[in-house]
Amino acid sequence: MRFTVEHPVSAPGYDPKILRPDGMSAIVRAADDLGYDAIAFTDHPAPSQKWLAAGGHESLDVFAALAYCAGQTSRLKLMAYLLVVPYRNPFLSAKALTTIDILSGGRAVAVVGTGYLRSEFRALGVEFEQRNSLFEESLEVMRGLWRETSFSYEGEHFEAVEVAAVPAPCHPGGPPLIIGGNSRTARVRAMSADGWSPLMASAEMARTTRTPQITTIEELRSQISEVREGILERQPNRSRPLFFQVHTPHTYYDPRTISVEEHREHLGSIQEAGVNSFVFRPAGTSVEATVDALHAYAESFFST
Repeated sequence: MRFTVEHPVSAPGYDPKILRPDGMSAIVRAADDLGYDAIAFTDHPAPSQKWLAAGGHESLDVFAALAYCAGQTSRLKLMAYLLVVPYRNPFLSAKALTTIDILSGGRAVAVVGTGYLRSEFRALGVEFEQRNSLFEESLEVMRGLWRETSFSYEGEHFEAVEVAAVPAPCHPGGPPLIIGGNSRTARVRAMSADGWSPLMASAEMARTTRTPQITTIEELRSQISEVREGILERQPNRSRPLFFQVHTPHTYYDPRTISVEEHREHLGSIQEAGVNSFVFRPAGTSVEATVDALHAYAESFFST
């Protein structure tokens, strides 16, 4: 099992010092040294105050945050989780991810999705109803740019003639693109991608994020199997590793509310279901507490 650290800027009541240079450096360097697989930041460039008051969370610019972390670490993957693809022109997104990938020596990763906040789409000047077609075309553009040095494209939303896609990412095909979301559409998209990142959460969170609920390990196992079989059928010659990353209620692991034994059992169950990457988000109450939580979690669970 690999472990992704979701930076606790998304945690309620976080200490602002975790966003200062010294605090950020201490957290990501600890994650790098301890053997975590990735550091992740979510993507909400223009959330509404109403959403924040209803349980939403703060965020940094995902690309700037990952670029900073690239300079502070040597092996940690740099993950956009989740990158809302329709928010941006895909040529800009591809350039940003490519830049992070080059400057980090090939460590950029993106979990991608369509987004769900109507108010955020409105603020960014993007049509909410077009998010699926924007998503599909954007992935075509990004993959094309990473595949071809001179790239041309003509679609409903984007058009380009002989774009010079240089410099290229570190690895052929560019950074891994993992599809986020629980819907049947997301699972089908994942069959042509580098993996799938579902969410096991409460009914309230599922409604908020506009995604179907996955409530049991058996559901998760069945759907991972479906995606894996689809990938093998659509990409029989692929050589890159697959990501099956999951966020569950145990993502917010706290030894005061969940015992070590309960969490180990949970990790074992999702691993048996096909998960190979688990998202852990420490509380972020202080820089020291966050670093201590990373140490304690690694010591308790990295042999799972």
